[in-house]
Amino acid sequence: MRVLAINPGSTSTKFGVFQGEKQVFDQVLRHSSDALNGFDKVTDQYDFRKSVILDALAQAGYEMEGFDAVVGCGGLLKPIVSGTYLVNDRLMEDLKIGVQGEHVSNLGGLIANEIAAQIGIPAFIVDPVVVDEFEEISRRSGHPAFPRRSIFHALNQKATARRYCREAGVQYEDVNLVVAHMGGGISIGIHAKGRVIDANNALDGEGPFSPERSGTLPLGQVVALCFRGTHSQKEVKAMLTGKGGMVAYLGSNSLQELEKRAKTDAEVKLLIDAMIYQVAKEIAAMSTAVNGQVDAILLTGGICHSEYITAGIKNRVSFIADVKRYPGENELAALAMGAIRVLAGEEVAKVYE
Repeated sequence: MRVLAINPGSTSTKFGVFQGEKQVFDQVLRHSSDALNGFDKVTDQYDFRKSVILDALAQAGYEMEGFDAVVGCGGLLKPIVSGTYLVNDRLMEDLKIGVQGEHVSNLGGLIANEIAAQIGIPAFIVDPVVVDEFEEISRRSGHPAFPRRSIFHALNQKATARRYCREAGVQYEDVNLVVAHMGGGISIGIHAKGRVIDANNALDGEGPFSPERSGTLPLGQVVALCFRGTHSQKEVKAMLTGKGGMVAYLGSNSLQELEKRAKTDAEVKLLIDAMIYQVAKEIAAMSTAVNGQVDAILLTGGICHSEYITAGIKNRVSFIADVKRYPGENELAALAMGAIRVLAGEEVAKVYE
């Protein structure tokens, strides 16, 4: 089975070709601001991005008739349970209107559908960020006007949890895992017997700060800033996501660069240690959802390439459970495997309603 997996980013489009479970081709297409500024909405870009993907595949010698499915990352859809979803008209419409907001991830299903429709093969999305398996107790925030929402790095968290279970020889539905995805944003979820019953919403401002996000902030100070008249709503949102965290403190979102600076700059080292500290606290907090009965703690995402950061987290949380490290986001593979499970009859594609 040959599958095309697509993962759009804000200024790039990553895609890969998988022959069964083996990735045989991958590419990252960079898009200039001039190329993207002509679109009023992010979702208007899907036809442009589809074309550049098809051109790149043709140059690499791939004929589209040789593919069995196309799969894209999911976007800000309505809350749904985990799984692989067939792209249908309702799903397409909700991606276009941005039913829970406009985000570059909304492009994944749109591009996949456009390509698949041309050759008469199915298009899928897998474990979008809106996967919602919360228990009711997790939804209460402290005020009825602000319910907690399940928005986290579901794709990589679920794929990492499944990988650990395969390697450990256990069933995902039989274990409790804390999974920490650490990239530009950081989300930490508690996977209890196959369901993510709680996770910090890294998009709206919960949990640890990260290279680009502020995480949980002192609300009184945030409210005061909002009514001071010095910042627009758009500017305040940017402070939370995109221009928060390490970018706000140090002007950089590159942990590799910051670790080098930390060797001679005490303030940089302190901030990296503070991020480690906050990640560890969130992992420990999630363990209380299962009364501390955690089988393993899994660290994943781009930041996990850092020996210093992963060792620092492990030092603080290994009293809870063994810590396993899975560097990188591996999102293309996670998308492809979701589609292949359906094509192979191991899983039934879910229907978005």
